[in-house]
Amino acid sequence: MLGIEVNEIQIEKLFNAERAWSNLPFILEGVPLTLMVALIGMLIGLILGFFLALARGSDHVWLRWPARFYISFMRGTPILVYLFVLYFGLPVVGIKLPATVAAVIGFGTNSAAYIAEINRASLNSVPNGQWESSRALGFTYWQTIRRIIMPQATRIAIPPLGNVFLDLLKATSLAAMISVPEILNKAQIAAGRTVDSMTMYITAALIYWPLTMIFSALQDYLEKRHNRYL
Repeated sequence: MLGIEVNEIQIEKLFNAERAWSNLPFILEGVPLTLMVALIGMLIGLILGFFLALARGSDHVWLRWPARFYISFMRGTPILVYLFVLYFGLPVVGIKLPATVAAVIGFGTNSAAYIAEINRASLNSVPNGQWESSRALGFTYWQTIRRIIMPQATRIAIPPLGNVFLDLLKATSLAAMISVPEILNKAQIAAGRTVDSMTMYITAALIYWPLTMIFSALQDYLEKRHNRYL
């Protein structure tokens, strides 16, 4: 009924270690670009997400509603469609972005919506008494944010922000669809060259895995560091 057809399964063709090893250096060439897109995209997301969170919680309607619309739109549309709009759609109106630039902008501005909601929840978790105390001490709004609120909110935000980055790191594989030469794109080229898609894609997966483990360990370190005074 579902159209699934299972022929004789050939285990020996599942993964060819020799072929994977010979193509590993070529696929690894995509790691620097993968990390660059993920890190710069996360940096853009952190900066934009911080101001979106402040605007989202603002008393001013002209700040709050545009921020809510942006967050709703970005969270409600697939990132791949957004990448296609940036790379294939903008040239229609005369704006042509390099594939890597389109990927960085796409991942950065999309992740900002999720980061904004994390930041908003973290900022709201700080007791209102902290704001009142800082005003009594004569702190300005930005001094209160920087010296009082952010240090406390950061501890709460680290775990979900770490998850956002890990998702972003894995999502960079979608950039292969707009010809960014990252890990998956290199694996696709190797698959076409060797006519062994399974081996090449498993090899790509085995590269993503340790990368995420490294950043997971960094996330654990940051959590422990910020929780040491509790």
